[in-house]
Amino acid sequence: MTATGATLRHNGEMIRDASPADAGAVVAIYNHYIERTVITFEVDALGDDDMRARIAKVQSAGYPWLVWDEAGEVRGYAYASQFRDRAAYAHSAEATVYLAPGATRRGIGSALYGELVSRLRASGTHLVVGGIALPNEASVGLHESLGFTRVGTFSEIGRKFDRWIDVGFWELRL
Repeated sequence: MTATGATLRHNGEMIRDASPADAGAVVAIYNHYIERTVITFEVDALGDDDMRARIAKVQSAGYPWLVWDEAGEVRGYAYASQFRDRAAYAHSAEATVYLAPGATRRGIGSALYGELVSRLRASGTHLVVGGIALPNEASVGLHESLGFTRVGTFSEIGRKFDRWIDVGFWELRL
């Protein structure tokens, strides 16, 4: 499903396909969210090998895993995977984006997610789903700015840091 290559931005910033060498930087970004937020429902920090395996699994299934590279430093990433394992879901994908602390509110998330959506569209994906732990105004704003519409909420579906968390779902028909 993924087209390869880099999308050059400016001043040494680019969106490119993730490589195994990016696992350490990607896991550092993700572990921040695992350890300090309810944005992800994972509770145990991951290691580089865990993330390397996840990147490989996504890419070997034909989905894009992109990173935002600023002069050799990964400041964010976005990827897609099949929404569910059943065959009838083959044309739907679930997408996500994470940014390093300090890399927010600079347009990186919009650029990464926009490129991800473009690649999914080019691959023939019909529908993209985004799940958002609520409240999360930044993620809701990002999804809606790219044309996603809210389709529902699961109330108190997750529990982390001794509190119940709702998850809203947004979709984008390509």
